[in-house]
Amino acid sequence: MNKDSRQNPNGQKSKPKFNFLWIYIIIFLALGAVYFFGRDTHNISKEIDDLRFKELVLSKDIAKAEYVQKEEKIYIYLKPDSIDKKNDYAEFRKSLDGPHYYFTQTDFKVFNDNLNKIIDDRVGVEYDELLRQSSNDTLPDAASQNLPKKEEMINQYMFPIKQDNSKSWGGELLVWLFPMALLLLFLWMSSRAMRGAGGGMFNIGKSKAQLFDEKSKLNVSFKDVAGLDGAKEEVEEIVDFLKNPKKYTELGGKIPKGALLVGPPGTGKTLLARAVAGEAKVPFFSLSGSDFVEMFVGVGASRVRDLFKTAKEKAPCIIFIDEIDAIGRARGRSVMSGANDERESTLNQLLTEMDGFSTNTGVIILAATNRADVLDSALLRAGRFDRQIHVELPNLMERKGIFEVHVRKLKLSNDVDLEFFARQTPGFSGADIANVCNEAALIAARHAKKSIEREDFLAAIDRIVGGLERRSSIISQEEKRVIAFHEAGHATVSWFLEYAAPLTKVTIVPRGKALGAAWYTPEERHITNSEQMFDEMCALLGGRAAEISVFGKMYTGAQNDLERATKMAFAMIVYYGLNPVIGNLSYYDSTGQSDYTFNRPYSEQTAQNIDQQVRELVESACSRAKSILEQNKEKLTILAEKLIEKEVIFAEDLESIYGKRPFDKKEPEKTDAPTEDKTLADSDNH
Repeated sequence: MNKDSRQNPNGQKSKPKFNFLWIYIIIFLALGAVYFFGRDTHNISKEIDDLRFKELVLSKDIAKAEYVQKEEKIYIYLKPDSIDKKNDYAEFRKSLDGPHYYFTQTDFKVFNDNLNKIIDDRVGVEYDELLRQSSNDTLPDAASQNLPKKEEMINQYMFPIKQDNSKSWGGELLVWLFPMALLLLFLWMSSRAMRGAGGGMFNIGKSKAQLFDEKSKLNVSFKDVAGLDGAKEEVEEIVDFLKNPKKYTELGGKIPKGALLVGPPGTGKTLLARAVAGEAKVPFFSLSGSDFVEMFVGVGASRVRDLFKTAKEKAPCIIFIDEIDAIGRARGRSVMSGANDERESTLNQLLTEMDGFSTNTGVIILAATNRADVLDSALLRAGRFDRQIHVELPNLMERKGIFEVHVRKLKLSNDVDLEFFARQTPGFSGADIANVCNEAALIAARHAKKSIEREDFLAAIDRIVGGLERRSSIISQEEKRVIAFHEAGHATVSWFLEYAAPLTKVTIVPRGKALGAAWYTPEERHITNSEQMFDEMCALLGGRAAEISVFGKMYTGAQNDLERATKMAFAMIVYYGLNPVIGNLSYYDSTGQSDYTFNRPYSEQTAQNIDQQVRELVESACSRAKSILEQNKEKLTILAEKLIEKEVIFAEDLESIYGKRPFDKKEPEKTDAPTEDKTLADSDNH
């Protein structure tokens, strides 16, 4: 088949692709032309001075000379006979044609005058010598009568001189034009590459927003967004206003100019915006805050102006700016003055466009960020972003709805209970749940199953939370025993504390960086009191307390527990005001200003009191955990031995040893234990 007749999948002939090899060929030919036309054809000649030139003239060895005006040089050609006979010219015997010598001469008239003077002086001396000899009586009369004429003597020294007064316009033009051509070629290639990336050398100030309209709709709707009922209601109102504006304008209402989606990563802010693009029947401009940032000064502000200019032409429309904190950070927080001039000028232009003298009727702005606390206050005021829509982590029922969305295309077995998985994933975002469903499908495929089973989802949750299982790790029996008592200590202390999270599973199989782990199903609270936080600290320190109680030693495996317990104690005292000594004070800065300061908001004496209270609170929690373990030391040993034997135990195993948990209001849902060779363990996040 001919290469030019290739067809694309649509059956149409595809255009031949441009081959950049031709560019290299053109450059090579151009360089060759410059070398050929602009090279020095007299590079074999040797430079001489005026004294050496005089010697050559007087020796009568010069065959001819050539004056090249453009080079301001005189080129000397020697006689072939002189080259063959005289050893002084032996180096030129391989190049008889010449030129053989050259010297610099800016003015041909000066050269001609000097040459005539050299010859006249020499001929004058020779003629005077002949006259002196002719006056001698010893010479016959015939000799005195046959003296040569001066003109004849001068002609013996003369040689033809060629003048080249022309200029190599082609070579000079090529020397000037070739660098310009290379520069233009580079600019063209750069512009072509930037156009391929959505920009252009002369379009660098243009907006990079991606436009979605009737021709390029997104296949995402509000049906694909689960667990965000409150946020969906807010944005649905915006979409409804664009579809039916009279419904609101007849009552005198005005749609908000902007809505800011705020929430942790992975909660569905961008997905919600994509659903708006899929539902709205108006143009939808989508871009990121970093699209405004460029190394050239003024480009960001130019792109903002171009974005709003285009949006006004297509109004009514929606503009979505993802990660707006890239340009919307509060002004004046830079440590180095002038470091954020470009970003601040971009922000100033955005503020002006959103609420300036010019009107943006029909242009609604949606934005998303994870850090609303660092945004500039002028950006959040009424008239710009009138609404802040909080997209929080989903609760139990919302997680179930998210599971239902993501399992639509999965082949599930009959034992899959989505509500159970929703209970096993507290604190998971929508992105985490999507990852769980995908990981479960991969695990089922890895084991060549026809459908995805319950244990595949449990294994996927363990894999995401704890990391990859490391059963190949070599652990000595002594280390395994220490890990077993450590994890058994966590399980025991949490079992006997009212506000500690109910245990689901304990394992000593290494996973990720952890050597063991315990799973809990924490109660979802909106507020927490000091007793609840203290019980959680005691459960965290149960592993270290077991090490001290059983072995009388402390090991490094409790690093993560100590870190979390210390942070919790510090937050109780410094942030939440839950300590009677420090009092009802909070040193937490919700504005984010503390990220740019080097001074603590409290005195040195207060810092010492905080350190002392944190230490006392952590030690008190550890003492309480040791007390619980001492009271149940025999059962702790039984639990640890069973953990060493089975490597993975569940809540029903603890119930068989300790009895029912006294604080459970209802019987917790039991989990089916996976087979031992497929059990997956969590990381050391208890």
